[in-house]
Amino acid sequence: QLQASGGGLVQAGGSLRLSCAASGRTISRYTMAWLRQAPEKEREFVGYISSGGITYYANSVKGRFSISRDNAKNTVYLQMNSLKPEDTAVYYCSVLKNWVNKEYGSWGQGTQVTVSS
Repeated sequence: QLQASGGGLVQAGGSLRLSCAASGRTISRYTMAWLRQAPEKEREFVGYISSGGITYYANSVKGRFSISRDNAKNTVYLQMNSLKPEDTAVYYCSVLKNWVNKEYGSWGQGTQVTVSS
């Protein structure tokens, strides 16, 4: 089970750090992804981190967001800087099963991020 946390209300230009804690299984050998869903929009890919620490980001967040992982804590992080109102969404984490097919594992509970202008 995956549980995202750390969301909240922040002003534009501010920062937040989200956490994704896994329980019931070890995620160290998996590529983990962050996605987000804004109201009335489809879920959108944000970025991923491989088991070896390689990261990849959507163009919309590149240079502002960074993903890291702490395998000892079975947790993945999303550091979000220079936040914009358009970053407002519910953020989720998931196992990325297949990048080519955009296949993900089950979704954990998301966390709401609201960026005010």
